[in-house]
Amino acid sequence: MSDVIFQAKQRTECGKGAARRLRKAGRLPGVIYGREGATSAIDLDTREFIAGVKGISESTIVQVEIDGVKHDAFVKATQRTIQDGNILHVDFYEIERGKILRAKVRVHVNGNPIGVREGGILEIPIHDVEVECLPKDLPRRIDVDISTLGVNQSIHVRDLALGEGVKLVSAEDQVVALVKFAKAEKVATEEGEATDETAPSSAPAKE
Repeated sequence: MSDVIFQAKQRTECGKGAARRLRKAGRLPGVIYGREGATSAIDLDTREFIAGVKGISESTIVQVEIDGVKHDAFVKATQRTIQDGNILHVDFYEIERGKILRAKVRVHVNGNPIGVREGGILEIPIHDVEVECLPKDLPRRIDVDISTLGVNQSIHVRDLALGEGVKLVSAEDQVVALVKFAKAEKVATEEGEATDETAPSSAPAKE
């Protein structure tokens, strides 16, 4: 479980005008989607949210405390301005303790592959996998050591260590990391040979 806690308040006023007033006061409007489809309009301190959301992913469970009542949730989406990337709105999705959930977990690769040191190129086609588990078993990320990976070798989703109680949903044959040989392009060059049409003649022309 994450130790990130957001203090929020129930929001009674909605609409663009109310949202603008909240932002001007340093508050961030948001919505928390309940387990049974219910939604609650909330607002929270903008600076606290920006500081707390750093380093978390879509699979990080946070706590949203609304007027003293704590809710376990995911940060599902943030709306930002196109010009400067300022956060305008946040969506939370509430989860239930003791109930199986499905989530995407980030895959984090560690190490410098042997194959890269031998001239190969490392490719990482995917960056997360989908799993099913109880909220208490959900890993923050999945670490995989790629240091022993040689040229023309790969690691697949089925090779990942997920931990007890975590079931894989993503296809097992997906490649997580692989090392390929670099394709060197050979360019043929012709040195100093002139064709018959361009070569100067040393013999005098016959009349």
